[in-house]
Amino acid sequence: MLLAETPWVVNARSERESKQRIGLLFDMQRMASEEAQALKKLRDMQMPNGAWPWWSGMQESRWITQHIVAGLGHLEQLKAADLREDGQSQQMVKNAVRWLDGEVERDYQRMLKDYKKEDLAKYRPGYSEIQFLYARSMFKRWPIDGATSTAVRFYQERITKEWLGYGLQEQAMIALALDRMGDHKTPALILESLRQRATKSEELGMYWKDFIGGMDWSGFPTETHALMIEAFHEVGKDEASVNALRTYLLKLKQTTDWKTTKATAEACYALLLTGPTWLDEADAPVITVGSETIKVDKTEAGTGAIEKTWAAPNVKPAMGTVNITSKADKPSWGALHWQYFESMDKVTPHESPFSIKKQVMLTEQSDQGPKLIPLNGTKKLKAGDKLTIRIELRTDRYVDYVHMKDLRASGLEPTETMSGYKYQGGLGYYQSIRDASTNFFFDRIPPGTYVFEYALRVTHAGDFSNGITTAMCMYAPEFSSHSEGVRVKVEGE
Repeated sequence: MLLAETPWVVNARSERESKQRIGLLFDMQRMASEEAQALKKLRDMQMPNGAWPWWSGMQESRWITQHIVAGLGHLEQLKAADLREDGQSQQMVKNAVRWLDGEVERDYQRMLKDYKKEDLAKYRPGYSEIQFLYARSMFKRWPIDGATSTAVRFYQERITKEWLGYGLQEQAMIALALDRMGDHKTPALILESLRQRATKSEELGMYWKDFIGGMDWSGFPTETHALMIEAFHEVGKDEASVNALRTYLLKLKQTTDWKTTKATAEACYALLLTGPTWLDEADAPVITVGSETIKVDKTEAGTGAIEKTWAAPNVKPAMGTVNITSKADKPSWGALHWQYFESMDKVTPHESPFSIKKQVMLTEQSDQGPKLIPLNGTKKLKAGDKLTIRIELRTDRYVDYVHMKDLRASGLEPTETMSGYKYQGGLGYYQSIRDASTNFFFDRIPPGTYVFEYALRVTHAGDFSNGITTAMCMYAPEFSSHSEGVRVKVEGE
């Protein structure tokens, strides 16, 4: 027999749904208010000629103005801007675009005066011109006319011939700008070139190994990758590549931070621009340990972490096999931590995207200078000997905020005791010397192999465990690794 819902159940559900609607309405009102405040700040900072300075009271900045115009263009692409012709925001953008047009025209006229004809034929537009073409191409409703159109055609012709000589970020901007201006052949060539140079991985998605992050605008990984997503979506209409690029952008966030609000805004724009919705919550994955399916009763807020503990008698060999099944068609990641007790010198090496190799070597003086002899169990040590610790660290991706800890036997002492900032192995880092370990702290480690060395002095005899070397990305603790254990034997007098 079917039973109708009792009135109090219906009322409870209605009340809950009403609260949800009220909460959603409140959030939308709050976001609309914050957007209005942000746009008002922009209008207040805009100078009478239409440009923006970096800070209030400073001179106008072409780079800042072009960046703001491009950002407002992104809002229009997402249909998140006020498109009314008579609206305050539209007038603000129009004034900025007109100022940029005038600046480009004036720069071009100066070039005609200062450059010879043969120099103009070899001219290579810089970032400012490329950024202008990219930002300006978003607002075709305001035609480029007069002498400005002559300057734009000149820059357009030059980047069409010179695009091979630019970096990844510039090439993405060039492809987008030229495609919006009606040249579809050159952007297609640029994207094909980018595809051929890209690396594709099932885990990491699509990225460029030869790209080196740096301190200048063209070396910002997040902004560069966001532009790639925009180019492959808008110009290439290549959904498979776009999803692979989105995967890498998310994986980049797993082990690094996006550094700046500008980078975060560009990344969010790229992720929201196209493709299936990856930001919605999905059903929890099914986790099976051995033959037991784990029931997820409670997860940690934000991270989704769960914890399951087994008593020692219940641990079986079959539990070494863990299967995780997810029905969500989007990138996801997690980590499984396994803890156990073992003698330090019997620990076997463990690898993740990190790989650590540690060597303890005796430093002997020879006619050719200091000579490093690996300790293989046959070489005898005595008090006063000098040892060199060599650590080889490898990583296959960018990682931020890494702590590497090298344990030290009690019969060994460091030759230097002062902590401080150092540069070695192609990396800058802070080295902290403690009683039982030497610690290395890195802001960022790019993909590659790095070798670090430091010296120890044997102080007394004994049979010691020299411990292991561990490395962990503090931003993503699941990215950790350790070396094998090492034993050191020192003979007495």
